[in-house]
Amino acid sequence: MTKKLTILDIAKLAGVGKSTVSRVLTNDPKVKESTRINVEKVIRESGFVPSKSAQAMRGGSAKVVGIILSRLDSPSENKAVSGILDVIYAAGYDAVIMESQFCVQKTNEHLDVLKKRNVDGVIVFGFTGFDVQAIETWQHRAVVIAVDTDAVSSVGYDNVGVIELAMAKLQQLGKQHIGFVGVDPSDKTTGLMRLNAYINYCKASQLTPNYCHGQLSHESAYQLTDSILTDDTDAIVCASDTLALGVAKRLQECNRSDVIVSGVGTNELLSFIFPNTFSIDPGYFNAGKSSANLLIKQLLGEHAITHLTQEAHL
Repeated sequence: MTKKLTILDIAKLAGVGKSTVSRVLTNDPKVKESTRINVEKVIRESGFVPSKSAQAMRGGSAKVVGIILSRLDSPSENKAVSGILDVIYAAGYDAVIMESQFCVQKTNEHLDVLKKRNVDGVIVFGFTGFDVQAIETWQHRAVVIAVDTDAVSSVGYDNVGVIELAMAKLQQLGKQHIGFVGVDPSDKTTGLMRLNAYINYCKASQLTPNYCHGQLSHESAYQLTDSILTDDTDAIVCASDTLALGVAKRLQECNRSDVIVSGVGTNELLSFIFPNTFSIDPGYFNAGKSSANLLIKQLLGEHAITHLTQEAHL
């Protein structure tokens, strides 16, 4: 079996140090042109193929983007990551993906690790309590999703628009007794902003608000459904598809097929399992693409801080 060549082997064949080969592979402009030509010739003739993932883990790659998600099992964040990867792979970057679990300390530890590995830039999914100062030290080398900060570019979601679209759709269907199941308002985006959007819409449309809030889980929504369900209820808007799954399950058990449920997130399972539902698309995939495009532009020299809001649609 032919031995697989390593960077050290290439360095010996080219008569240079291992670090010089690494700099050639990462297109370091400080490498002399004659040295670069010599090393590249050896690489071609030997058939050496560098491992991009190995370079990324060593911090030797100049084409790596760190991505810090809140939860690896989040359908919405996974859609956004798909958009991110489409863009960065096309631009020649690799990805290092990490999970914060909504923990400030863990997020900061991940940022420190990524900085030590010399990744080019980072895209972070923000959350309530997120340490803005930690990401601001990255300046033009970072983009935050879902949280705004003056020193770093960001891509946010239209948390008001997603609820207004759902309410307007339900009114078009003739629904007037519309309840709302949300997330604890301590969460400023999915929680507070979407709850306020519901309350304000009810006030403007002369509807009687009827709402409750709990945790971001289908179990929590399932338990909360009875607290707002009345004989007159003909629709329930949920702050997320995760909540909508729990509400729809409870309505099914109560034989309330007359109640339409709306969610946010376009989870395909929702309408597949529960036909009397629909979901608003906040544009998670496109938000991921936008954040990646922003980051790459900044890495190429466009350092203007930019804040984008992703448009929602049915």
